[in-house]
Amino acid sequence: MTQCNNILLSVQDLKVFFHVNNNIARAVDGVSYDVRKGEVTCIVGESGCGKTVSALSILGLIQRPPGEIVGGRIMFDGKDLFNLGENEMQGIRGNRIAMIFQGPLTSLNPLFTVGDQISEAISIHRDVEPDELHKRCVQLLKDTGIPSPEERFKDYPHQLSGGQRQRVMIAMALSCDPDLIIADEPTTALDVTIQAQILDLLKSFRQTRSMSVLYITHDLGVVANIADYIYVMYAGVIAEQGNVMHIFNEPRHPYTQGLLASLPTRSRRGTRLYSIPGTVPNPAYKPEGCPFHPRCRFAIQSCKEKFPQMSECGEGHLSRCPVL
Repeated sequence: MTQCNNILLSVQDLKVFFHVNNNIARAVDGVSYDVRKGEVTCIVGESGCGKTVSALSILGLIQRPPGEIVGGRIMFDGKDLFNLGENEMQGIRGNRIAMIFQGPLTSLNPLFTVGDQISEAISIHRDVEPDELHKRCVQLLKDTGIPSPEERFKDYPHQLSGGQRQRVMIAMALSCDPDLIIADEPTTALDVTIQAQILDLLKSFRQTRSMSVLYITHDLGVVANIADYIYVMYAGVIAEQGNVMHIFNEPRHPYTQGLLASLPTRSRRGTRLYSIPGTVPNPAYKPEGCPFHPRCRFAIQSCKEKFPQMSECGEGHLSRCPVL
């Protein structure tokens, strides 16, 4: 078992609700997960499961109103982030914890050059001379695999390809040598070749810089080669958790099984891909009992009446399904 002193980030019973049209949407409804030092932890689930909301909560980026953190705590390197003031959070945000957001074209400012934006990310937290700052930015562009980094330093975001823009986002996230990088769907809308390059890049930085990665995605196939530990999230709760071998070889929750069955493989070439019937429930109108039961072929009467607790399926492998 991994010792507690190896845990860098611990999210404990987190609840984040949104007040919309006199209703309460329970986007994150009692989620707990750990990120260990030097490891890649993945949160997987369909859009609308609460993955991004839980990540934004770590950095204190939930817009209030309509959002509200109503319960739980987030421990980072022994500190409860919910007890820190804004100045203290500014010292952590972008410095010790950095985030790579979805959609680099919308995350980067179109009015400033790539060099200006990386420079600003460093200058907020470090006192660096202009010449040294320029060298550091160019080196970051080089390290992230951008060709002709001196030229790209002067470019605006619209002049770069999608893959290059994502590499710029990674360079900004790495600029202050953070302990933890949160990568929120960083390969969405990129072709499979670029996806593989970005994943290899994160994997290599995890090893060379001894940093932790919290990787958020809807695609289990993407994380197969980079994850150490996986949390499968559905309708604001963790449905199953385990290491890569557990999740891919011994999935114990019907939702996890459905996600795996929907992955394209060579053996399924030429056949129709499986898709889980139905959709993720509206967080303001969750069904009673197990939130997955309306879509589950294994559901029994108790699934419709009682919310299932986590049960252990093996060392470090837990599932919220009492049937399988």
